[in-house]
Amino acid sequence: MPSSDTPMLFQPYTIRGLTLKNRIVVSPMCTYSSKDGFANLWHVQHIGSRVVGGAGLFIVEASAVSEIGRITPHCLGIYKDEHVEMLKQITDLAHEQGGHIGIQLAHSGRKGSTRALWEALGRTALSDEEGGWEVVGPSPIAFDESHRVPRELTEDEVEELIEDFVAAAKRAVLAGFDVIEIHAAHGYMINSFLSPTSNKRKDKFGGSFENRIRILTEIVSRVRSCIPETMPLFVRISCDEYVSDGWDIEDSVRLAEILKDLGVDIIDCSSGGNSSRLLSQALMAFPMYQVKYAERVRQVMPVAAVGKITEPVQANQILTEGKADLVFIGRKDLGDPYWPIRAAKELGYDIPIPPQYKFGVF
Repeated sequence: MPSSDTPMLFQPYTIRGLTLKNRIVVSPMCTYSSKDGFANLWHVQHIGSRVVGGAGLFIVEASAVSEIGRITPHCLGIYKDEHVEMLKQITDLAHEQGGHIGIQLAHSGRKGSTRALWEALGRTALSDEEGGWEVVGPSPIAFDESHRVPRELTEDEVEELIEDFVAAAKRAVLAGFDVIEIHAAHGYMINSFLSPTSNKRKDKFGGSFENRIRILTEIVSRVRSCIPETMPLFVRISCDEYVSDGWDIEDSVRLAEILKDLGVDIIDCSSGGNSSRLLSQALMAFPMYQVKYAERVRQVMPVAAVGKITEPVQANQILTEGKADLVFIGRKDLGDPYWPIRAAKELGYDIPIPPQYKFGVF
């Protein structure tokens, strides 16, 4: 049991039937290293090293719920039963090392069929000849000139999409994941339904706030009903679209109230990604710039803070000041898989070090 002087960052946190050993979560980050959606040895070493590094929870990168739901041809997937076997090996490894592991279920929507980040300067669409595919979305509005114009989904196709998330969630349970996160941020499929800038539909999935969030509430309701009661369910949202006519923090708070009642346990509070009009958005990314959104949504339900949280003191302060319940560490953990161990030492606290690395490494 932690003592009263244990930094909050390293105090356990219980969600439903899961108790995390600390409040550090490795954020889902695409690595574009799959073929036909299958995990491989890259994912074993990438994930394994970060689980061993001491985080309370590792969330596997955005994993497509359908083949056309990938962002690039190299994205991870969970749209085939055959994907489960390798994912199960990875979750077994995580559990053997005393860690917990989740998976982010995603659909790229109008931002799909693009090149990996290192293959082009910025996101650019693949042609059919280059292996690209038809992209779909709520309305035929391209993200920007470098992306394909999506075909508008029919109501029946939206229902099929919802069931793709359900099927993926069932596979995630079979694969042994401890947590499921639904990706409803950054301009991908669900986020593009939520926002009035990208959703111009006139049917039950468009128009009013209640209609625009319907795809997400249906996914959450059906996923919650098909996974164990003890399994936590997270949702990542973009709390602010950063354009005057788009989705904003008040919409996010209103949504959070609904998602809490539907059985969501944590809102992962990110922002941006659905509008290309804000060309200066990158300039807004200062240290802890999204924490204010987590703090606001936390008035309704438990939240995770994310976004340029790089220093242990910052992460611990977010928690002690009551601005979030969990802290997601992204790029910093990419560069240093053992950031949690170093963070503990900086905060004057010791956590277990892998015996293979115990002497003379940290």
